[in-house]
Amino acid sequence: MLVEMDGFEGNEGIIVIAATNRPDVLDPALLRPGRFDRQVVVGLPDVRGREQILKVHMRRVPLAPDIDAAIIARGTPGFSGADLANLVNEAALFAARGNKRVVSMVEFEKAKDKIMMGAERRSMVMTEAQKESTAYHEAGHAIIGRLVPEHDPVHKVTIIPRGRALGVTFFLPEGDAISASRQKLESQISTLYGGRLAEEIIYGPEHVSTGASNDIKVATNLARNMVTQWGFSEKLGPLLYAEEEGEVFLGRSVAKAKHMSDETARIIDQEVKALIERNYNRARQLLTDNMDILHAMKDALMKYETIDAPQIDDLMARRDVRPPAGWEEPGASNNSGDNGSPKAPRPVDEPRTPNPGNTMSEQLGDK
Repeated sequence: MLVEMDGFEGNEGIIVIAATNRPDVLDPALLRPGRFDRQVVVGLPDVRGREQILKVHMRRVPLAPDIDAAIIARGTPGFSGADLANLVNEAALFAARGNKRVVSMVEFEKAKDKIMMGAERRSMVMTEAQKESTAYHEAGHAIIGRLVPEHDPVHKVTIIPRGRALGVTFFLPEGDAISASRQKLESQISTLYGGRLAEEIIYGPEHVSTGASNDIKVATNLARNMVTQWGFSEKLGPLLYAEEEGEVFLGRSVAKAKHMSDETARIIDQEVKALIERNYNRARQLLTDNMDILHAMKDALMKYETIDAPQIDDLMARRDVRPPAGWEEPGASNNSGDNGSPKAPRPVDEPRTPNPGNTMSEQLGDK
């Protein structure tokens, strides 16, 4: 193929195009002048690109008048073209299951939650104690995420099991992320430990669950990258200490070469630990200072199971929590006398009434 691409004539009028998602492993012979010497990087679509892609896929489904592709595009940062096509398909499926003739923003919101957070597992049986522990855990994530600087806004908090998680606190960036500051990264570390700290404060150190295992893993990797790759350590300075790892399918050396002394490795461990401890203690202090919000958000989650940004705004402002969109108080439909309208789904467990005027919270996590 390479010989044919070189050819014997100056111009045969033929253009050869190829695509790969691993340009770093290509044979250099492929990239020499006269061969594949022009490279076009096709990244993820920006907000305008997502809007245009959505409009193409939306032509195939009947849409409600409230559909706004621009709003959906702003709420789906990081989605690829295939993800957006899947979003439209999932929304259409939700509408079909609800016997609706058109797809509304409600179905698109459900589809987005399913893609981002995983499918709901309502069949999973949880005791009241497990639900309460999960509610405190997710509330801890949400509150810290709301209080620390430069953190992404909280989009949704739920104690309905999704995927492999018992609960999810989901943060949605306001725009397409390009880079992150040191302050933003440290805020993420504090937020990741918010769930574990909430359990520890409420139940005591001896009753902390294993639900924070992934949070600890992500926070530790984030702190280590800050020290070894991104130059956020005063002691070590802006130097690269991380070891490059080869891809498994290309072969990886069993005995890795050491690029640092034992003393440097010890300092790295100390810096990572200090970074974690500083943000761990900050999160603890924030939760301790806002215990009323923590309890109020737990009560709201026990009642509604899922709360969105408006409810979190109410909680953080210590206002009475407005019901989530589409929520109907148990028994309200029976007293209305309207037998023709569909009833709103009842929550799985009997709702717990929050203390009036004692409502406040907002953040993220995944238990």
